[in-house]
Amino acid sequence: MAVAGAKPLYLSAGFIIEEGLPFEDLWKIVVSMKEAADKAGVKIVTGDTKVVERGKGDKVFINTSGIGIVYENLNITPKNCKPGDLIILSGKIGDHGIAIMSAREGLEFETEILSDSAPLNGLIEVMINSSKNIKMMRDVTRGGLSSTLNEIASSAGIGIEIEEEEIPINEQVAGACEILGLDPLYIANEGKIIAFVNPDDSERILDSMQNHKYGIDSKIIGKVVEDHPGRVVMKTSIGSKRIVDMISGEQLPRIC
Repeated sequence: MAVAGAKPLYLSAGFIIEEGLPFEDLWKIVVSMKEAADKAGVKIVTGDTKVVERGKGDKVFINTSGIGIVYENLNITPKNCKPGDLIILSGKIGDHGIAIMSAREGLEFETEILSDSAPLNGLIEVMINSSKNIKMMRDVTRGGLSSTLNEIASSAGIGIEIEEEEIPINEQVAGACEILGLDPLYIANEGKIIAFVNPDDSERILDSMQNHKYGIDSKIIGKVVEDHPGRVVMKTSIGSKRIVDMISGEQLPRIC
């Protein structure tokens, strides 16, 4: 809702619970949901609960829907993006995916890698208050930065060029990707957004983001170009260029 240009206010929550789920687990989930809602400044106002037979529900499924208020004089759509628009990324990529992978696979690193999961509506409100010249926003989640940019390039029919050296990433995440043979551009995130903005307002928007706790590491990472419409191209750290494709299936470690 926030990246679509609306201020989230209320949420519903529907629970599908497998028979036999420990009450302690359900209570932990509910309490964490309340804490997250309070942190985001939204209210969970309604919901429903269904119980399914043992072995039929994989413990618990939760679905949500939201209601909010659309900001005035703001039109967020890929069709707004034009050559020359700059692309701002709100922070370092790959933290969530590597954190989840290390927990699931029992991987140990010298320093703990934490998920970047965060409520972004506050950051987005600050951005919108600084300028209405925001053309497009999108949360960078499953499929990583590459998939998000490719989706926008394809739907808007625009070319995108990004700079490898400008993309922020934790040294620990970069090292983990190197060891595992993974490309950080395809690693999942949960607390990052990208924004396509008018170049005249880019510094004002960037400053507003860097002054917010969830946007401290924000950087301009690229721009919209007239060339190669529908494609994302990255200028590498050695000065060459390569096409950044959409992720296909689950990312697997490189073997060569």
